[in-house]
Amino acid sequence: MTNVFNQFIDGLQQTGALEFIAVFAGIASVWFSRKENILVYPVGLINTSIYVYLSVKGHLLGEASVNFYYTVMSIYGWMLWARKDQQNKETLLHITYSSARNWIEQLLFFVVFYVAIFGALTWLKKAFAPEAIPWADAFASATAYTGMWLMAKKKVESWIWWIATNIASIPLYFIKGYVFTSVQFLVLLVLAIAGLIEWKRKALIVTNHD
Repeated sequence: MTNVFNQFIDGLQQTGALEFIAVFAGIASVWFSRKENILVYPVGLINTSIYVYLSVKGHLLGEASVNFYYTVMSIYGWMLWARKDQQNKETLLHITYSSARNWIEQLLFFVVFYVAIFGALTWLKKAFAPEAIPWADAFASATAYTGMWLMAKKKVESWIWWIATNIASIPLYFIKGYVFTSVQFLVLLVLAIAGLIEWKRKALIVTNHD
């Protein structure tokens, strides 16, 4: 326990300004998503852009790919969330539950990305990314890919995938020396659980209203 605490303190001391900014932007972004506030996307872009740079710099190609995907999906989600009805100016996209078909689609989405990322990282680990942990990186990445896709569509189940991502990422980043980032994922785990509860409540309201 003492060694873990010492590693945590050492990691914090070595944390650069960019990582601090990225962490706070990431936490703020999840807070806005929980509140269904469109600021989730511009604030999130600060987080993802910095982490693309940090991940490439640290040869963490799995994390770099995730954050590049986040960046693209943030722009896509921003467009979807911003759409309004031309007559009454109300937001067109509402929080909803996944149908049985949606569940099949997202599970297939996860499996395809897991297999692809695992295969890529297993190959890249030999020469380009020795820090990679293929099975863990692939799981954290594939769940994040799925969660971000569903978040853009305002699906309640997006939070389930985020919870899985956060649980996997806490030890993953700690082991790789990004201690403050692992703390971020601990905070994000708590926010994701709260987000799941809040979106369930809002989805029920939307359903009843419809």
